[in-house]
Amino acid sequence: MDDIGTPVAVPETVRRIVSLVPSLTESVAVTLPEALVGATDWCSHPAGLDVVRVRGTKNPDLEAIKKLRPDVVLANFEENRPADLEALREAGLAVWVTKIQTLEEAFTSLDRMFRYACRTDRPAWLEAAEAAWRAPSPPVRRTAIIPIWRRPWMVVGRDTFTGDVLRHLGVDNLYAGHAERYPKIPLPELLERRPDLVVLPDEPYAFSETDGPECFPGLTCALVSGRLLTWYGPSLVEAPAVLRRDLGG
Repeated sequence: MDDIGTPVAVPETVRRIVSLVPSLTESVAVTLPEALVGATDWCSHPAGLDVVRVRGTKNPDLEAIKKLRPDVVLANFEENRPADLEALREAGLAVWVTKIQTLEEAFTSLDRMFRYACRTDRPAWLEAAEAAWRAPSPPVRRTAIIPIWRRPWMVVGRDTFTGDVLRHLGVDNLYAGHAERYPKIPLPELLERRPDLVVLPDEPYAFSETDGPECFPGLTCALVSGRLLTWYGPSLVEAPAVLRRDLGG
């Protein structure tokens, strides 16, 4: 069964994989490059990825996916729509859905995905990633808000992979207890929280030195890689060291 408890009839040998999640695409491309035959338009890593593109995570080209005759389609409960995944199942395709909201779940889910959905051994980079994250959290913790969009302002809320990554780095999300996972919060309210840090990733909104920090006068802003903060895959190997540096901790 996949991460959401759905039985998946994966062939004993997997030679053709379509990925509908950028981080899973990178994971497969690094581990089984010859097996990856399709990915979304948003799958940007590794650089120069040469596979058939099947539109986006929320609007995949179902007919194009079927024509690729994949042995398995890799998806995620948050990034892909259930109706699209069900349509692929009805077409007779094996669809493996991941559910990753913490670092620990990332390590477990990716291990299961490769062993059961991709029919291959646990990749060496996954071992390296777990080792990279074994360092203890800093003794002094800091608070943060993590905007992911503006106009309207949206921030990271409860039960997110991003929030857990920051937690492991000694940074506590002030909206971790919010009822929504990605709530819309007016800027005045964000300013009133007076966090130690405003963490500004470069995706999904491309915050930069000239777009974002000016809205938080008097607060410390940290510009970080969205890929290192939100992707689960080979980027996890370098993420802790780079994020610690960019967060100033």
